[in-house]
Amino acid sequence: AALAPRTGPERLLDLLLRTGPYGDGFGSRTDEVAPGIPPLTLAVLEERPHGVDLGALRPRLPDVLRTPSGMVELDAEPLLADLPRLRAVLDRPIPEAVLVGRRDLRSNNSWMHNVEVLVKGRPRCTLHVHPDDARSWGLDDGGRAEVTGRVGRVEVPVEVTDAVRPGVVSLPHGWGHDLDGVRLAVAGEHAGTNSNLLTDAQVVDVPSGNAVLNGIPVRVAAV
Repeated sequence: AALAPRTGPERLLDLLLRTGPYGDGFGSRTDEVAPGIPPLTLAVLEERPHGVDLGALRPRLPDVLRTPSGMVELDAEPLLADLPRLRAVLDRPIPEAVLVGRRDLRSNNSWMHNVEVLVKGRPRCTLHVHPDDARSWGLDDGGRAEVTGRVGRVEVPVEVTDAVRPGVVSLPHGWGHDLDGVRLAVAGEHAGTNSNLLTDAQVVDVPSGNAVLNGIPVRVAAV
């Protein structure tokens, strides 16, 4: 009842404020949380559109650490046990190129590709290639390249840029809307390239088991 008549996000925000460290606890707290500032609710903040000053930040370290040593423990045993494997990786031959992903302001996730105002304009699903590599591989800005990994290959437009380092190529994820069964009309007109076709299911981050989506060894050639 104390949250009424708020609904949706405002109701949730009011709940979080009231139950937080500076909240009114639904009336169980009445003392000021800062000079002139009553316990927080959404209504209290709405009355102060420029915000509230809760005072200077108070250091909480190391008191809040719950580790046996009372310190930030970075030498976790699983990580230390994995160091020999990591050192061995450094001795592997350097691949011709490694593939990394990237995000665009208007294309953070695939669902944004189905909004015309966000996908219109220049293509965003392009392969970023450093100028030195472009010359070495015979690539032209605006041309097309074939990117080949251990498990697959894709063809993608080239964008020559010094935003990436030599030996690194970048292709955004979340594209490839030309597959059968995709019911995204706008996105289908801007299909792009599915970078997952280059992701190797056998390559995982050993300590965590997570899929490796960056640093994928690839070869790049002009089409």
